[in-house]
Formats: sequence, structure tokens, C-alpha cells
Amino acid sequence: MRDRDSSWLDGPRLAGEGDDDPTRPARWPGEKIGLPQRGAGSLASIVRRVGGLLLDWVIAQMVALIISGFAISDFFNRSLTDAAFNGAVSRFNEITMVAYFVIGVITVVLFARTPGQAIMKMGVARVDQPDQRVGLWRAVVRTALTLLVLPPVITDSDGRGIHDRLTRTAVILG
Repeated sequence: MRDRDSSWLDGPRLAGEGDDDPTRPARWPGEKIGLPQRGAGSLASIVRRVGGLLLDWVIAQMVALIISGFAISDFFNRSLTDAAFNGAVSRFNEITMVAYFVIGVITVVLFARTPGQAIMKMGVARVDQPDQRVGLWRAVVRTALTLLVLPPVITDSDGRGIHDRLTRTAVILG
């Protein structure tokens, strides 16, 4: 229910838990969703999350390299024809995306973190029910939207991307 001082011109408001004044800016990222300011359980910084994403992508590329059988020596020796080279690169890119998706979903469901997030000492947590696991559908939606690139780039005042807002999750330290 809206208060008397607001109107439809103010637009929709998504207040966090225990937030008595949704117009008040948060004192730190994650405050309005109940996360601590620093330490374990606090919101991970964008730099740390990008680092985890890059590590996950490198891991997916290594898996794709093994699966695709793309011979590095053929690439460096230029013994591939242009058509064969383009086909190998295309297959490698497709396998990389599938590997990223599969690794991301399985590890978030089982461990609440991807390998890159684990290396960067962070993980995925639900903000609507913190004591519950992330679950399969949230992991699938988060990972699929991450592959689209734009949803994680568009962030709210807490630094959470559209994929986190939609699945009611946050990337936290710990």
C-alpha cells in the first residue's frame, strides 16, 4: 500500500524487507535486501563478479577445447583450410556456451557457486528465503540470462543484475 505523499507519477516501488521508507537510499549495497555491509554474506563487488565470470568462461573454453578436438597444432601450423578453420571455430564457440551453461547450472544447484565464484570466494544466495538452496529453475534462468550478456550488465542500486532480480538471488561473499 502506498503512503499519502506518493502518487502514480513516482512510478512503481520495490521495497526491500523491513524497509519502512522505500525512497531512502541504501547506506551500502545490499542493505535493503537484508545483507550485511561487509564480510561473509555481503554483496560481492562488480569487479569480483566479473573476475568470477572470466574464470568460468576460461574453464568452459578448456572443456570445449577437450570436447571439440580442435587441434591447436593445426591452428598454429595453418594446415586447416578456411572452411575447416571456420567450422572448427564455430563448433568450439557453440561447445563453449553449452559447457558454460551446464557447468554453471550444475555447480550452482549443487554448491551454490560456480567454479569461478568459488575461486573468487563468493557464491549465489536467495534473498527471498536465505535459508533455502538456489534450486534448479533459478540456476537455469540465471545462467541463461548471463549468456545473453545484457541482463547482468543492467544493475539496480544494489549492484544486482536483472538476472538476480528476476530469480531473487544475489552474489554474496563467503
